[in-house]
Amino acid sequence: MDRLQGMSNSLAKAPTTRPVGRSVVSACVLPALICLLVLAILYSVTIGRYDLSVRDVTYILVDNVHPLIAPYWEPVQEVVVEQVRLPRIMAAVIIGFGLSVSGAALQGLFRNPLVDPGIIGVTSGAGFGGTLAILLGLQGHLLLIMAFLFGIGSVLLVKLLSTVRGRTSMLTLVLAGVVISAFFSAAISIAKLLADPFQKLPAITYWLMGSIASSNYFDVLLVSVAVVPSAVAIYLLRFQINIMSLGEEKARALGTKVVLVQWIILVASALISAGVVATSGIIGWVGLVIPHVARALVGADHQRLLPVSGTIGAIYVLMVDNLARTVTTAEIPLGIITALIGVPVFAVILRRLHAKGGWASD
Repeated sequence: MDRLQGMSNSLAKAPTTRPVGRSVVSACVLPALICLLVLAILYSVTIGRYDLSVRDVTYILVDNVHPLIAPYWEPVQEVVVEQVRLPRIMAAVIIGFGLSVSGAALQGLFRNPLVDPGIIGVTSGAGFGGTLAILLGLQGHLLLIMAFLFGIGSVLLVKLLSTVRGRTSMLTLVLAGVVISAFFSAAISIAKLLADPFQKLPAITYWLMGSIASSNYFDVLLVSVAVVPSAVAIYLLRFQINIMSLGEEKARALGTKVVLVQWIILVASALISAGVVATSGIIGWVGLVIPHVARALVGADHQRLLPVSGTIGAIYVLMVDNLARTVTTAEIPLGIITALIGVPVFAVILRRLHAKGGWASD
């Protein structure tokens, strides 16, 4: 068994055979993306109705640590930077990072390029929790808590349905996720039917479309608590995910604790999805599309794929949110733009996968 475990670790950590030049390029991708993310954050703080420069933003933020003798900016500019734009930018970065890491891990776990964080039913469950909160007149922290609890509860239901005699099949798990998602989608429709058509129904519809327009630091804290520990747990299992990508039988033969790895990744993904939906509504296509883009840049080794996916996802959601709040006078829900961009991009990726022979060629 020790020998098998050693083979397992060696196989997981061994780099795939590739040209030296491509390996060097892959190693440079993550630092370049981090620099690009920093630039995107600086740019995002400056755009909006109140015109601000990077210098203005820098002085406003530095003033909190080391107060300047004579601030030259208007008080409203400080409020815009610190209370309006900064928490929204932080939320966008964390949401994009979490959804992308979760999507990459689930695609490797299920060995399926069509898997996203919503496959385990948590998205629909959290969406119903938020919808029910709005229907009952609950707002603010109560809405976030209810959406989060329903999201986690949906995962427990999926586990209950998919576990028979102490064993859980991944196929059964997917089917149970589909069943739970369909149930909560129907429940959301019923809630819409019962809602006041002049106040609550528009609020439910807008919330389900996904938006971080009203994000504050409490929202940032909640989504950080859900995303950061879960993403760390997923990354710690990066070598095991590599082995799981070979197939469940091979993973068992190499000594991997398959059930434990599966449930850690599923629970971590559920926490990420529940936290995101609770704070911003349903934002689709990020966890489905971004891992494919990252895989094209650095390959299928999850040691590189996970952080690259997360960074690309953070940049993507941040820039999409910039587009949502600046392209028109009325803000466009974030989920609409991610779908409009994600669908054609995923169609191209799917066609490329089919032309190359499918998932096995990655």
